Amino acid sequence: MSTLQPLSDRPKGVVNPAAAQQAFRLERYLPEADLAPFLDFFWLVEWRLPEGVTHVQRTLPHPCVNLVFDRERTAVFGVVTGAYDYTLRGSGKVLGLRFRAGGFRGFLGDKMKTLTDRTMPLAPLFGGDGLADERAVLDAVDDAAMLAAAGAVLRRALPPADAQVERIDAILALLRARPDITRAEQLAEQAGLGLRSLQQLFMDYVGVSPKWAIRRNRLQDAADRLAKGDEPDLARLAQALGYFDQAHFTSDFEKLVGKPPADYRRSCQAANNR
Repeated sequence: MSTLQPLSDRPKGVVNPAAAQQAFRLERYLPEADLAPFLDFFWLVEWRLPEGVTHVQRTLPHPCVNLVFDRERTAVFGVVTGAYDYTLRGSGKVLGLRFRAGGFRGFLGDKMKTLTDRTMPLAPLFGGDGLADERAVLDAVDDAAMLAAAGAVLRRALPPADAQVERIDAILALLRARPDITRAEQLAEQAGLGLRSLQQLFMDYVGVSPKWAIRRNRLQDAADRLAKGDEPDLARLAQALGYFDQAHFTSDFEKLVGKPPADYRRSCQAANNR
């Protein structure tokens, strides 16, 4: 990649972003034009912690596949339906390629639900030597060189662009723009599809149901708003997310984020004040 194009918007899904910012460097870069039909962005995490200090970072994954270059743990990660915890210690770096929702379908050559909550090694999908690819990426001299090495791996197996990826992208954009959509039936109607057709499209190309995508998007919205201190009224927030009562919202939020909403808001405020 000749010129890095960083993303500057706030990343959603990083639990307690203020504490995360104090523990590691997070960069996100747009892909080059030939990779844009498949990738949302590259993400890079680099850390250097004092001896004996660890940081456990929880992430709330999106309905996307990630190809992750991580020393001795490099793999393709299907959509993760729960939260994902990663323990940082010492120093290190990881480079990830986040695929667009549906964007990995052509590489896998199978329904995406077969990869949900699973990992795969690189070589069966991209050929070459997975260990050599890992070293080429992680030993690169800078961010640009890392992205170039990772892009070269991807280009060995680029499938044709698929119009269904654009269709799914438009559906998810509609979901993000319409907080009043809280049920799959509503999303199907707004997308101009029957419910069954929408469900089949998501299970084939995304790997999760539309219902899961709606609920995950709303919970990420809630975590983001609480991290910024925007929403003090939890009952109103639960209602806006489509919950019938605050107790169910609190239960789902704690299961995913690791803390009840009020506790999470306080921990984020504490990190912001350090």
